[in-house]
Amino acid sequence: MFDLITKQQGNIKNDVLSGITVALALVPEAVAFAFVAGVEPMVGLYAAFMMGLITSAIGGRPGMISGATGAMAVVMVALVAQHGIEYLFAAVVLAGILQILAGVFRLGKFIRLVPYPVMLGFVNGLAIVIFLAQMGQFKVLGPDGSMQWMQGEMMYIMLGLVALTMAIIFILPKLTTAVPASLVAIITVTLAVHGLDLEARTVIDFVRDMLPAEQQASATLAGELPSFSIPMVPFNVETLMIILPTAVILCLVGLIESLLTLTLIDEMTDTRGRGNKECVGQGVANTVNGFFGGMGGCAMIGQSMININSGGRGRLSGITAALVLLGFILFAAPLIEMIPLAALVGVMFVVVIGTFEWASFRIIRGVNKEDAFVLFLVTAVTVIADLAVAVVVGVIVSALVFAWKHATHMIVRTHTDDDGWKVYELEGPLFFGSVTHFKDLFDPQNDPNDVVMDFAESRIWDSSGIDALDTLAGKYENYGKKLHIRHISPDCRGLLVKANKFVEMNVNEDPRYKVAVDKAE
Repeated sequence: MFDLITKQQGNIKNDVLSGITVALALVPEAVAFAFVAGVEPMVGLYAAFMMGLITSAIGGRPGMISGATGAMAVVMVALVAQHGIEYLFAAVVLAGILQILAGVFRLGKFIRLVPYPVMLGFVNGLAIVIFLAQMGQFKVLGPDGSMQWMQGEMMYIMLGLVALTMAIIFILPKLTTAVPASLVAIITVTLAVHGLDLEARTVIDFVRDMLPAEQQASATLAGELPSFSIPMVPFNVETLMIILPTAVILCLVGLIESLLTLTLIDEMTDTRGRGNKECVGQGVANTVNGFFGGMGGCAMIGQSMININSGGRGRLSGITAALVLLGFILFAAPLIEMIPLAALVGVMFVVVIGTFEWASFRIIRGVNKEDAFVLFLVTAVTVIADLAVAVVVGVIVSALVFAWKHATHMIVRTHTDDDGWKVYELEGPLFFGSVTHFKDLFDPQNDPNDVVMDFAESRIWDSSGIDALDTLAGKYENYGKKLHIRHISPDCRGLLVKANKFVEMNVNEDPRYKVAVDKAE
């Protein structure tokens, strides 16, 4: 629907300007996710800086932005509440080590097992999650201390500024691509708000609303360089048992979200990232986070889309975003604090439009109902639960659908050859889902003394198939009949147990076999 993704090669100017844009968009989300996790805002900002810098420098997907994310923040809540922030730092370190091991053992390739409908559901679900996350910016602190929707003039100004931001982002690229449209929109809206003295909430207003009343007056995003510190937890088995469950979930959530985002950017830019290298990059970044007081994180699809849309393609874009963010924290916090939330919301709304796979509505009409169900299921679970659960559920359901659809795809053609042998020509996969139907295809009691089972168009996929074959061979043997099994694939021949003495390989009918084998001898 909207051509928001450009495929031009990256250059220094595009990467630097895009990185500045991303840095501005990182601030409110890093702060918000810090509050979600139950930690101080600076812990989220440090995480955004370290994750962005390290993954951009050594990760496997140039142009992808990492930082503190909501998907990982919700996993941290219980650990922080029960045991404190030091245990969180230890868990983040352990999660990083597990991610490094995943990359070393090349487990990133398993992202290829994610079916296309699951990928579509993931993208659409995240777009909806990003959209819903922006709704909180339309609320203000009420007299009773609760967050309430804006009313009257404030709401109208907010909506108008959001619309202005989106209009600039859509229109400016048609006039010039010299500078990122998102950056121009943020600067323009910021100048308009302060020049016209409009009643609009800014980033510092958002931070203050999140803090207790006694801390609001002194709230600031200014900070110092993160310092090295070993997590202050007992180094014993009990501590390991406390942090291990959280660390494993953080590891899985971080890798799933990062690798799926990597795949999405690959498709959008017609390039190829390196999944295993990204696993290592994410792991190193999280390990460093744990030792330098950050809450960890993973790839951020929203900020990654901002970067891609703004022309960022190289590693320099992510490095710039991280360094600019650090610069704001150290030297220019007041500039960040004065940015209107409406400008950042407008940028994220454009990201939502560009992220959502609008073509999926057309795809649904052209695919089977099972794939459509998986797409909607993954989208819904992503919104209701979280990304990791959604992907796991989607893969499991897709596997079950595949098994069910292929359970009855085992068909057979029969004929009698010149020697009076009955030949069963099988077609379809023999696996746990099709074994019952497979057994019903044969008639050991009424078949002739010699029966041929031809696997030229079929294949045995698992031990259930082998067991079904063994059982059937035993039935023929009980009737005093001989079952000949032909054209078994090389990787299946070694699995045959009871049926092996009946196996007959014929070199003339299957030229892949270099030597004719008759195990009956």
